[in-house]
Amino acid sequence: MKEIELDAMDLGILEQLQRDASLSNQDLALVVHTSAPTCLRRIKRLQLAGVIERQIAILNPEKLAQALGHGISAIVEITLDRQGAEELAGFEARVLQDVAVQQCYRVSPGPDFVLIVHCAHMPAYQALAQRLFTSVANVRNVKAFFSIQRSKFGAELPLRGD
Repeated sequence: MKEIELDAMDLGILEQLQRDASLSNQDLALVVHTSAPTCLRRIKRLQLAGVIERQIAILNPEKLAQALGHGISAIVEITLDRQGAEELAGFEARVLQDVAVQQCYRVSPGPDFVLIVHCAHMPAYQALAQRLFTSVANVRNVKAFFSIQRSKFGAELPLRGD
């Protein structure tokens, strides 16, 4: 895939979309000081190049908990017994399919994976642990840290060396 070059306008568009992807193309164009057609063309180019993967709504877990009942979030460290390419890829493929897994990182040194998971309640977490960690013979160690308060959550990537 050809590398894409990003200029100041592209970076401005990306910064604004990271803050609020619900802006209309017209409003976004005003913020970045360009025409609506130019803005839309640049967004399409950034999407085709894979710079913009997708646009999502970020839900507030505290507000959802008021409506649906409290959930639990955990940061889970996983160490595999065997770290061959096939074993790493197999574990990763399994966790990527599970809706409770919000994020998955291969890390080094230390554990092989760090997962961010969200479950409705502790029995749902226990079912997740059984499904992904306990029933898999190649998992050597699982260490879970349960969140008691979310102090910061973001998805913005620094774009200008800030």
